[in-house]
Amino acid sequence: MLAFITAVLACNASDNEPPQSITTTSATYTALSTRLINVIRAKGDASSIIDSIAQVDEAVLSAELTNDDRRKTFWINVYNAYIQLLLLENPELHQKRNAFFNEKRMVIAGKELSFDDIEHGIIRRSKVKLSLGLFSKWRVSDFEKQFRCDAVDPRVHFALNCGAKSCPPIAALELSRINKQLDASTRLHLQATSTFNEAENTVYITTLFSWFRGDFGNKDGIRKFLKQYDILPKDAGQVTLSFTTYDWTLLLDNYVDL
Repeated sequence: MLAFITAVLACNASDNEPPQSITTTSATYTALSTRLINVIRAKGDASSIIDSIAQVDEAVLSAELTNDDRRKTFWINVYNAYIQLLLLENPELHQKRNAFFNEKRMVIAGKELSFDDIEHGIIRRSKVKLSLGLFSKWRVSDFEKQFRCDAVDPRVHFALNCGAKSCPPIAALELSRINKQLDASTRLHLQATSTFNEAENTVYITTLFSWFRGDFGNKDGIRKFLKQYDILPKDAGQVTLSFTTYDWTLLLDNYVDL
């Protein structure tokens, strides 16, 4: 849907100059990604921000995204923003989900990227999409190597929104408090989607844990993660994990303040 992005950029030709913050902040494009989420949420004109992120020199962006806090802030915001932009314009795209996530649909630093490129390649550090988080890709592009996170952070699964009802809500992530926000979004989503039945010794949890079990350290890691966020008692033993059905019903404009 690159044609859609081109149309967005053209809708406000008088506003194509980069915002003043581009030359006045030390985390320019990270901050700009936060602003992008806020503008989209407010139904404002995001064309100048989209243009700036699309046209920034790759080396300039790389020089800013020097650690995982900056990378996660920028790439999660960009991912969530483009999900909203594209599906608000054309909700039917969500009906063919594989194509929607696989095809190149946005331009970042002059590079055409898909949602899978961002989620599994950059944010999840070159993981094979359908490998349950257990395997990494053999071949990785230079762009992906340059921008991917140094480590896999399982909390990102509770911050990325793919436009479905079972997705966590979108927050405008800010570099200065990214870790507090990721903790908050994780706790919020787990509380909303998890149930511990002590009598059955079973915890019912989102199937995100199943799809990406390797990111959490497999089943023992999932149990530890659930204890960390007070879904399971700290002294719980080998609780049975039961994964609930994911609701893919389209749900847009699902935001939260963290």
